[in-house]
Amino acid sequence: MELLGIGSRIRHSKYGVGVIIRLHKKIYDVCFIDDGIKPVAKDFEVEVIERIEPEFNVSFSEAEDALIKILRAFSDVTEIVSLGDKWKNGVMILKPGDTSLKEKEIPVDVFFHKIVMLRDRVRVMEQRINAHKLLTDEDKIDLQQYITRIYGSLTTFNVLFKHQSDQFVGEKS
Repeated sequence: MELLGIGSRIRHSKYGVGVIIRLHKKIYDVCFIDDGIKPVAKDFEVEVIERIEPEFNVSFSEAEDALIKILRAFSDVTEIVSLGDKWKNGVMILKPGDTSLKEKEIPVDVFFHKIVMLRDRVRVMEQRINAHKLLTDEDKIDLQQYITRIYGSLTTFNVLFKHQSDQFVGEKS
């Protein structure tokens, strides 16, 4: 199928006449008269009733998000992650239940740095699993589920991050 823009009218063999309302990487969201909004693969054969030229406008934030995603996927470089302002110069106090033992103080920024290093190493492990040539797709999916659970276990530490985009994200329901 030729590339179509939003507003293009098509005739689908199953759903009839529809209008493209949203573009994605591999599919169009098409609003059909009788069936509502349905995804249609861009390479699916349809009759084009009226073709609208696609517009490729990308916002700065969309380009920035895409670049960050690419850099994370193909790099072992550690990005700069900011500690939330309220935690700067803070101290964690670990107080043992045994009163004969001394408390331990750990600067929050030192603890935060360890959390960020852990996050970055899990991301690298995830990239290496996904790129591994000997693992089957099923093995990769199984391992990815474990990684997602690891991220979920670490969401407790999200309170330390200045920016939400740097936080851990676990399994979404």
